[in-house]
Amino acid sequence: MGSISVVICTHNPRAHFLKRVLAALRSQTLPREAWELLVIDNASAEPVAKRFDLSWHSAARHVREDELGLTPARLRGIAETNGDVIVFVDDDNVLDANYLAGVRDIAEQYPHLGVWGGSVRPEFESPPEPWTHAFFELLAIRDADQVRWSNTLDDWRAQPVGAGLCVRRPVATYYAQRVRTDPLRQLLGRRGGSMTSGEDVDLIYGTRDLGLGFGTFPQLSLIHLMPEDRLSKEKLLKLVEGISTSNVLLSNRYGRSIEETVLWKTMLRSLLLLVTKGFRETQFYLARKRGTKRGKELIASLQRSSAAPVSSDPRTSSVEI
Repeated sequence: MGSISVVICTHNPRAHFLKRVLAALRSQTLPREAWELLVIDNASAEPVAKRFDLSWHSAARHVREDELGLTPARLRGIAETNGDVIVFVDDDNVLDANYLAGVRDIAEQYPHLGVWGGSVRPEFESPPEPWTHAFFELLAIRDADQVRWSNTLDDWRAQPVGAGLCVRRPVATYYAQRVRTDPLRQLLGRRGGSMTSGEDVDLIYGTRDLGLGFGTFPQLSLIHLMPEDRLSKEKLLKLVEGISTSNVLLSNRYGRSIEETVLWKTMLRSLLLLVTKGFRETQFYLARKRGTKRGKELIASLQRSSAAPVSSDPRTSSVEI
């Protein structure tokens, strides 16, 4: 295969986190002439280029993207790179030393896959409270214990997460084209304080249109650095709400109906949770409902403003949020 492009999208990064990310890249076993490095400074208050030196890599550079949001930053990364495979590394992802070498091997051995990833191990600044363990999956924590690949959208165990995501150039190009022409897709991805996501899933699902699949591999592994406040109740409530919004948008785009929420049923469910589970569980239930409502409002807004309405297929099965 050809070269690899590593793209780091960052907005106001924690200095000690990004330094570890870059140090891990500097220690990769894959020769540097086989990969390039691009750091996308996504509208950081203090320019990243002034703070982090990339001179150790002859094919590394900083690029500034002033449109805030992970999706615009990734689109810029796709446009600015040349590698046959793009590896998206978050500014809190510490790759194992053989990660890029593993990416190259998988690209050669599995030509039918368009997107793949691996295991994501958490490193917490302080021990998480036991009740937060139920939300680990939402934090992109993943144990890829065996090789899995598929081209079935509902096969979630074979779907990689965004951390360390590896994307073949044709898939990345196809994704970029779809986002630029689709207002709904432009709503996906985190932007500032918004926790709306879903851009990774949208990218992965696009592989099927190109006759390719997706997969996860145990030989790819990285550490996901978790600051202490990442597991606060407030942050997790925002995360659950944002993911619920994303699920509505994705379900709509991929032709799946969303069940309407009846107010009195929501109130009754909240009361039952409060009595049987407690205040915290009720808060998370309501966060999901707020996210679902927000997603429906965004779709309705697009329908009003677009000549080509965004619609879902009521004949398909509903998606539980």
